[in-house]
Amino acid sequence: MRNANTVKLAAAFAAFSFWQQSQALDVSPYIRALEGANSKSGSAACFKLAGAGSKYRLGNECEIYGELLLGQELTKWQDDAALKANVMLSLYSPTSDRKMRSDSSTYGRLAQAYLAADRLPALNGGSLWIGRRYYKREDIYITDFFYWNPQGTGAGIEDVAIGGVKLSYAVMREDNQDQRQYATRHDFQVRGIHVNANGDLELGLSAIPTSGHSGGGDNGWAVTVQHRQTQILGDGWNKLALQYGVGPGIGLGGTGDLAATASVKRYRLVEGIYAQVTPKFGGMLTAVYQKDKSPAGDQDWSSLGGRLTYGLTQHIKLQGELGYDRVKPSGSEARHLTKLTLAPTYSLGGPGFWSRPEVRFFYTYARWNDAARVAAGGSTDSAVATLSTTGVFGTQNHGSTIGVQFEGWW
Repeated sequence: MRNANTVKLAAAFAAFSFWQQSQALDVSPYIRALEGANSKSGSAACFKLAGAGSKYRLGNECEIYGELLLGQELTKWQDDAALKANVMLSLYSPTSDRKMRSDSSTYGRLAQAYLAADRLPALNGGSLWIGRRYYKREDIYITDFFYWNPQGTGAGIEDVAIGGVKLSYAVMREDNQDQRQYATRHDFQVRGIHVNANGDLELGLSAIPTSGHSGGGDNGWAVTVQHRQTQILGDGWNKLALQYGVGPGIGLGGTGDLAATASVKRYRLVEGIYAQVTPKFGGMLTAVYQKDKSPAGDQDWSSLGGRLTYGLTQHIKLQGELGYDRVKPSGSEARHLTKLTLAPTYSLGGPGFWSRPEVRFFYTYARWNDAARVAAGGSTDSAVATLSTTGVFGTQNHGSTIGVQFEGWW
């Protein structure tokens, strides 16, 4: 039923857009796909450590995934304010070996659907919006880790300029379509606090009161403090984020476990840096440390890795990615996973780090320890299940995949 409604909404929006001949339709597609064979038998295998919040992406995304964002300016006023409709459709289909995945279904979703009144003079250039949207998300691209992710279905006032900074407030009821129980979440953000040359502080507060849900836990809240440095060697940047959450606020921007009490806490430090050092050489590095505390036991997750690219010609480049994850539950042995990918690449967009679309011919090798293999048992995440004894590599603590990966956006 949900897929049928998605198709109907997409058709209705497309028909409306083409009917409005005087307005331009903004189209922004994204797609990635991976196919390959693992070193044991069968199709591609991907690797993720149980308890880790992300995995390193290059040659390690066993899926076909696409997004299509359509934007239509409905009307524009004399003061340059405008009303715009936005719809995003997404499609997901797994490509890993059937032995390593619990859900082989392909599905489509209405990922975003919202109206926004932008550049309103009464809000000093700010916006009013309502609907479902990806809202002010912050991520590390090479791990696809959305560490600050207040997306959801709701409404808000965004980027109101006051005293040299921009203020935003949003109220959400549903983070995404997988959320089992509705919960009211209030999100407050202040961005653009200049603290040094090309450097800004960004502050966020998320509040999840018990009055807005029936999950049984305590009031939840989370704070994020982020420093963003820009114009590093041109378009390069550095992001350093400190986060702390309590109770249902352990989602650190999103909604966490609604049954969590105030004794459940999460601390997180995220570092990400990107630079195009020369026209041919670029890269991204990241580090994460996260500590979870609860009466049931504590757990630490740390991650360190990076991706480097080097352009041999205008369209041929070499890419390499190395990532290490460690998860240490209290009272148990630490889990380890190291993943390395080498990928000669043909890039239509040029030799730069962000140049797309591109086709990568990759070799991925991963090694893990016994504790990681035991913890992966019974996981519903196919990339985690790869490490288990029921996965394609059995009792081995290493494995590899060779294949082709495509990624493009326009």
